[in-house]
Amino acid sequence: MKTLIGIVVAVAGIAFTLSLAQANPALLPKHPGYPGGNAVSPVTGQPLANDSGETNAGGEKALRNAAGFADSHTRQNLSDPNNARIAEKHGAGQLPKVQGPQIKIEPPVNSATKIKGERVIN
Repeated sequence: MKTLIGIVVAVAGIAFTLSLAQANPALLPKHPGYPGGNAVSPVTGQPLANDSGETNAGGEKALRNAAGFADSHTRQNLSDPNNARIAEKHGAGQLPKVQGPQIKIEPPVNSATKIKGERVIN
């Protein structure tokens, strides 16, 4: 059974790889890439480039596109919607007053009690 599953997975992997290799380059979007020229294969007569006749990606347009490529996900965004709720800040280590429920953090121990009868041995 393990051998059968292994064979099925291998055949499916090979079929998937071949399907990617046979993708139609005519369906790919046009882009300014390296100039491919109009060179054709001497054997089959097919064009040697996917984008034959396209111009080289150089100049101001290429520089603008390269400079703005990663802006959308690398821009620093420090706006936090919870900061709009702050009404009054008290300083470091203290909670600010905010619009909404007032949270009060009390110390974990309000009063100390002494238990009689215990001896501490050092």
